[in-house]
Amino acid sequence: MFRKFILLLPLLMLVGACAEIKLATHTVKKITNTVTKTSKGTYKIGKPYQIKGIWYYPAVNYGYVEKGVASWYGPQFHGRKTANGEIFDMNTVSAAHRTLPMPSIVRVTNLENGRAMNIRVNDRGPFAKNRIIDLSRRAAQLLGFKHAGTALVKVEIIADESRRIAMLAQKNKTFFAKGRREDVRVVKLGGKQNVGSRIHKKPQPQSKKFMKDLDHKNATNVVTLVPIPKTKRIFVQAGAFVYRDLAEKMQKLLDPLGPTRVVEAIIGKRRYFRVQVGPAPNVKQGDKLLNEVIASGYPTAKLIVE
Repeated sequence: MFRKFILLLPLLMLVGACAEIKLATHTVKKITNTVTKTSKGTYKIGKPYQIKGIWYYPAVNYGYVEKGVASWYGPQFHGRKTANGEIFDMNTVSAAHRTLPMPSIVRVTNLENGRAMNIRVNDRGPFAKNRIIDLSRRAAQLLGFKHAGTALVKVEIIADESRRIAMLAQKNKTFFAKGRREDVRVVKLGGKQNVGSRIHKKPQPQSKKFMKDLDHKNATNVVTLVPIPKTKRIFVQAGAFVYRDLAEKMQKLLDPLGPTRVVEAIIGKRRYFRVQVGPAPNVKQGDKLLNEVIASGYPTAKLIVE
């Protein structure tokens, strides 16, 4: 009996070793999937696409500037592929935009607290008419609106940096998916900043909560503090026309919903007349007003900030 046990012992040890190897492999695989999961992204503009009956037309636009409402996304999409093939990490700084090339570099300024930073676009969205950009959870933390959920922002493309990153991405399609992280630095601007520069000026005193957000391990880019605009008004833009008389006709139709106005705007070399309803006192009321305008027969209406 003892001899049989001796003969079985190596076999039992082998089975135990296999089980241990299997457990170790499973553990490593689990750690790999949750910590180092990566995917090589590609440079992408994309074809026109339709979401909920609305068509979007991706294009290279190095003159892009827009004011509106930003939102953020995180846990629901964490670990999934972005529109250009990277793996979305809510703990790093990134953004989703409906039409800009991926990757592009945009300057996002929170008009409510003056925080601004450069952010790389690598995904598509948001697809709600009342939002112009979706930021990762980390970006929302750094810009100071994670808990609020939304913020009034200005988004403008950084042309030179976007051209450079596009050129490099097309030469080496995986260079921007390496996930390099840089320290966050906070600077207070006395004047206009040279976009994209890194200023090593000692930060001005900030709240403990703000400084906690700016840890040096999980963020990228430079957070700057810029003057906060004195006026930030939310409107619903129902349409834009080349001829004023058409804009005024729409204005009369929208009068029952509240104060309306026709605003002249020059885009490129062309003059447009924008029909707007409002202003709304806050984002929540702006969303409500937008839904009312859409329900009145204006499906292309959108929320804007001026």
